[in-house]
Amino acid sequence: MSLLQVQQLQRSFGGVRAVDGVSFILARGEIAALIGPNGAGKSTLFNLIDGQMAPNQGRVLFDGESLTAWSTAERTRRGIGRTFQVAQTFATLTVLQNVQLALVAAEGGALSITDLLWDLRAEAGNALLAHVGLQHHAADAAASLAYGDIKRLELALALAAKPRLLLMDEPTAGMAAAERFELMRTIVAIAEANNTAVLFTEHSVDVVFGFARRVLVLSRGRLIADGAPEVVRADTEVQRLYLGEEA
Repeated sequence: MSLLQVQQLQRSFGGVRAVDGVSFILARGEIAALIGPNGAGKSTLFNLIDGQMAPNQGRVLFDGESLTAWSTAERTRRGIGRTFQVAQTFATLTVLQNVQLALVAAEGGALSITDLLWDLRAEAGNALLAHVGLQHHAADAAASLAYGDIKRLELALALAAKPRLLLMDEPTAGMAAAERFELMRTIVAIAEANNTAVLFTEHSVDVVFGFARRVLVLSRGRLIADGAPEVVRADTEVQRLYLGEEA
């Protein structure tokens, strides 16, 4: 059964159609990559799905229900998680405190002045850190983490809301090859264990074709290919537009 349905989405900026009539369906537990040259419309499409932007035309259905009236926060609570190209964490807080905030927010709560001892959701927070391999950094300031660990922390923050769909905008950008593969193995293992659908953008060809079960290709806002990795990789138009371009 489908989890996400994107139907004829369109978003224009002035005279430029950043997303131009895009339609696709993502199944529960599916792991797919969304690729394309810089400026193809990938981040805009993510913004339309998670509610940061409204489409000019088209709609998005999540678990059979239209997202039109849902805010970004509501979409997060309903099961759509996201990570960003530039990781978004609270640098001055500890790693555990970052996760505790995410867990409380996922429940619709907020920390008050009486919660400054940071005892809320500590056990759940430590368990989540262990899930992404950061348990030994729980007491460290987020600002002190290596870049690869910052990406793991952002993954933990997204997982705090127990998403059924995880949108990941260049999750391995700026990482060395070994770090990229290790992080993607963690993401795939977590997704498979929880039947979480993952849609990720990525410039690393090795990551895309090593971990995606399906590849969608955008060019100038249009979806020009969608299929199994080996089929998409053999597409001459995809080769011309994308496969010679390694970030």
